[in-house]
Amino acid sequence: MEKIDNRQRARILVEALPYIQEYTNKIVVIKYGGNAMTSEELKNAVMGDIVLMSLIGIRPVLVHGGGPEITEMLKKIGKQSEFVNGLRVTDRETVDIVQMVLAGKINKSLVNLLENKGGHAIGLSGMDGSMIRAKKKDERLGYVGEITQINVRPILDVIEQGYIPVVSTVGCDQEGNAYNINADTAAARIAGALEAESLITLTDISGILRDCNDPDSLIPEVRTSEVPGLIEAGIISGGMIPKVECCVDAIACGVKKVFIIDGRIPHAILIETLTDEGLGTMVLGG
Repeated sequence: MEKIDNRQRARILVEALPYIQEYTNKIVVIKYGGNAMTSEELKNAVMGDIVLMSLIGIRPVLVHGGGPEITEMLKKIGKQSEFVNGLRVTDRETVDIVQMVLAGKINKSLVNLLENKGGHAIGLSGMDGSMIRAKKKDERLGYVGEITQINVRPILDVIEQGYIPVVSTVGCDQEGNAYNINADTAAARIAGALEAESLITLTDISGILRDCNDPDSLIPEVRTSEVPGLIEAGIISGGMIPKVECCVDAIACGVKKVFIIDGRIPHAILIETLTDEGLGTMVLGG
């Protein structure tokens, strides 16, 4: 990596200043998963970015999934993963594993990483304080939840005490049943309920591409009104459709802007949030 001198460091800080001022005391929800979660180098970069954000007055909320680790744990107990329309079929035994991996192993390891980076974090699951209320989405999927209500009071309480909330996407119903909740959906609904300044979704591509085979065909800005046409034209397709639909839902729920960025790029969060350059695709209302 090319070394930078003190003048360059000063320019970087000056460039970041208006963005810091824009985001001071604002809530930014970060949806975290995929490749950025499986690489230790990228995981450390993401946690460092989040701690830095909190230290300069931004209020980050980390919402995470953990599909690959759930699959790995199911393999260890000899259980095959089954998916319907991209959603994991979740029977009673599987939802216990989901709860153990998400609310236990992953959540607490992320809290520990944030603490080791100099931050102060508290782990929450969607079951805490009935944060994520849910019902069965489809009988074929078992305990996969459709969100019925979001209670952000536990998150706000944690923020007000000066901690970074780390939220695992496990929901519950009034009977106490646990549900596996899609992390993109949960992040969008939580961001909306928090009236967040922005939602940052880390993915494994650079954003919405006009040509999926050409990484240089990135669309830097998309209005929600343009999304149906982009889907119809096949520009937004496959696994990107539900991700972008969650972005549209977040805007509809009151989030000012949503970023889809490449979580494989170290410090992608800071580049998008605090620099003129930015990266990825920004989704706006209108």
